[in-house]
Amino acid sequence: MVLEKLPIYLEKIPGGQIVITDYNNLLSWSRKNSLWPLTFGLACCAIEMMAAGASRYDWSRFGFEVARATPRQADLMIVAGTVTEKMEKRIKLLWQQMPEPKYVISMGNCANTGGPFYYDSYTVVKGVDTIIPVDVYVPGCPPRPEGLLFGMIELQKKIMAQKKPL
Repeated sequence: MVLEKLPIYLEKIPGGQIVITDYNNLLSWSRKNSLWPLTFGLACCAIEMMAAGASRYDWSRFGFEVARATPRQADLMIVAGTVTEKMEKRIKLLWQQMPEPKYVISMGNCANTGGPFYYDSYTVVKGVDTIIPVDVYVPGCPPRPEGLLFGMIELQKKIMAQKKPL
């Protein structure tokens, strides 16, 4: 197994410094800096999600480089927008097809709680957390791209705090 072959410390790096770490920190650091989001926009929040990936905000600076269109290559699902009962099975199926470890960001009031449409419609789900587990909630209607970037950075902090032995 590759993890057993990783050294406890790394040799000298350019500049003469020595980095000492364990493999959990090394894996957490690499996971947090290489998250591949599954683009899953359902409503107006999807426009703000696209803006966060565009040149002005550029989420690739934070380690969210490659937005994937297939769940088998993604490890982060961003649910942006109103979740209806018709989409419930599809969201669960996409989440199940994602490889471990997988993370979910719920973006916008509609994805978080059903938003303003919950009381006027019998088909709107109360929140995506009733379908799949959510790691970070981003509030707003719709949330600004800065809010999504803040949620992504909070997810990175959460990943770094995980101490799961592999």
